[in-house]
Parts: sequence; C-alpha cells; structure tokens
Amino acid sequence: MTRSPDYLGATGIGVTDLEASAAFYKAALGMKEVTRFKLAYMDEIVLGHDGRVALVLMHWTDGSARHYRDLPIKLVFYVTDPKAVAARVVEAGGRITFGPEPVASLGGALVGLCKDLDGYVVELLQAPG
Repeated sequence: MTRSPDYLGATGIGVTDLEASAAFYKAALGMKEVTRFKLAYMDEIVLGHDGRVALVLMHWTDGSARHYRDLPIKLVFYVTDPKAVAARVVEAGGRITFGPEPVASLGGALVGLCKDLDGYVVELLQAPG
C-alpha cells in the first residue's frame, strides 16, 4: 500500500480568550505550547503532545464579528485515565456532561464528555492498553 504524503496537521478552533483557553488545555489535558502566531487578521496558539501538533487556538483580531461559543465541534483525546483527566477539566474551569463510564460498544473503554471554556465538546476516550 502506498502512503499518501498528505495529512491533517492540526485542528483549529476559534476561542474567546486565547490565554484562558491555552491555560485550560494545558492544565486539563497536559498539552504544551508549540508556538504562537500573530497574523494580520488573527492570533494563534498552537498546542500539542510530545511533539505532535494537535490543536490550534485562534482568535480573530480583524474586527469581524465571530461566534465562538457552543459550536457543534468535538475534539477527541485518547487518555490513559479518563476519570483523572475529567477531574482536571473541572479544576481548569470546564464541565463534565457524561461519565466517564464504560461503553460496551467500545469494548468497555471509559468514555467521558466534557465542555471547554467556550462550550466545545471534549471527548475523553480511554487509550487502548
């Protein structure tokens, strides 16, 4: 099988407060800041895990009206201990909307659903052993 040279580099989400959102993802999910960009029309903070870029937090600065809250977006994170991460989500200002509980259709893996500071759904999926 030939491997494509194309791939998804990261997912970007618009946020109301770059610094607060970066602090949330660092505290709750252990992400680290990779880099920052200050563009003519937006500021970005790029976050990742162990050299993997995963999430770009974006805030438009061009004066255009943007809607950042409660958009139908889900970010899925594989984590070794969903219950511990869910507790950190709450400590960091997020909220739990489901579980974490075992889900039979996923082989009994623990799954939790949370909301970040802007209302994005954050799924905590127990990483395969």
